Amino acid sequence: MPNATARAELFAGARSVAPMLVGIIPFGLVAGATPVANGLGGGAAIGLSTIVFAGASQLAAADALGDGGSALVAVIAACTINLRLLLYSASLAPHLARVPLRRRMLIGYLLTDQAYAVSITRWTSDADAEAAGGPPAPGLDRKVPFYFGAALLLWANWQVCTIIGVLLGSAVPESLPLDFAVPLVFLVLLVPAISSRPAVVAALAGGLVALFAAEAGAGHLGVLFGALGGIAAGATAEAFLERTGPRDDTPLPPDPSVAP
Repeated sequence: MPNATARAELFAGARSVAPMLVGIIPFGLVAGATPVANGLGGGAAIGLSTIVFAGASQLAAADALGDGGSALVAVIAACTINLRLLLYSASLAPHLARVPLRRRMLIGYLLTDQAYAVSITRWTSDADAEAAGGPPAPGLDRKVPFYFGAALLLWANWQVCTIIGVLLGSAVPESLPLDFAVPLVFLVLLVPAISSRPAVVAALAGGLVALFAAEAGAGHLGVLFGALGGIAAGATAEAFLERTGPRDDTPLPPDPSVAP
C-alpha cells in the first residue's frame, strides 16, 4: 500500500494532466472510430490503443492498413512517428536511472507527450529551485509516483475513449471535426513550454523544418526532422546567448566617489 507521500504525488501527477484531457478525449474518440471506419473493426482499434498506446502512431497504422498496406508498412509508419519518444527517454534517463529495470519498462510503455511534459517540467523546476538555494529536489520516492499518477490517468482515459469511439464512431456526424483535437493536444503542450528565447527559437525552427520536410515528401519523418532541427536551433541559441550575455565575474568599474 503506498504511503502518504506516494499517494500525494500520485494525485499531484493526475491533477497536472487533468486539464489536458479536454483535448485528449476527442483525440481518443478519433483513435477508436478511425480503424472502424477503415474496415479494420473495433478489436483492432482497442488492440492498437492497448498495445501501441500512441495516438498519432495508431492513426498512421490504421490509415496504412485501411489503404491496403502490409503490416510491415503499418509498423514502420507507427515506429517512425514514435521516434520522438527516444528523445523523451534520453531526457528522462538522468532522473530515473536508479529505478529497477522492470519498473522502467512500465514507465517506457506509459510514456506519452503529456506525461513527459508535466514530469520533466516539475523535476527541472525542482532542480533549479534547489540550485538557487531552495529545498532539496524530490527523490525517486516522489518522482516515480508523480509520473505514474499522470501516466496512468492518461492511459485509462485513452482506453475508455477508444471504446466509446468504437461504439459511437459511426454515429458521429462527419460534419463534426473531431480531428481538430490532434493539433490541439500538442498546442496545449507547446505553449507553456515556450518560456525563454531559446525555446522560442526551437519552436519556430522545429515547426519550419517539419513543414518543409513534409512538403518535400518526407511524410511522417517530417516530425523527426522537426524535432532534431528544433533541438539544434534551441541549443545554438542558448549557446549564443551564454557567449554574448553579461558575465557575473566581470569586474565593476571603480566608484569615482571613493578616493584611491
